[in-house]
Amino acid sequence: MDIDLSMEDETTRFMNKKTFSRLIETTVFTTELSYMDAVVHICEKNNIELEDVKRYLTPSILDHLEAEARSLNFLPKLNTLDV
Repeated sequence: MDIDLSMEDETTRFMNKKTFSRLIETTVFTTELSYMDAVVHICEKNNIELEDVKRYLTPSILDHLEAEARSLNFLPKLNTLDV
């Protein structure tokens, strides 16, 4: 699957949290990829190492990634109270 979400050259040269977050959200909503897949896709597309992605992740993206990881049992479930 080849998805062309190319932004201007300026965007790829000056990646920051806001730009990266916008790219992730756009990818998730237009291609229906999960947040984890979208992060990997954007990193591959823009030649960003996955290890370096942490500095580009906003709290909202981190929350989505954590929720996906919990639903896939990559992280332990949180204790919840049954009401």
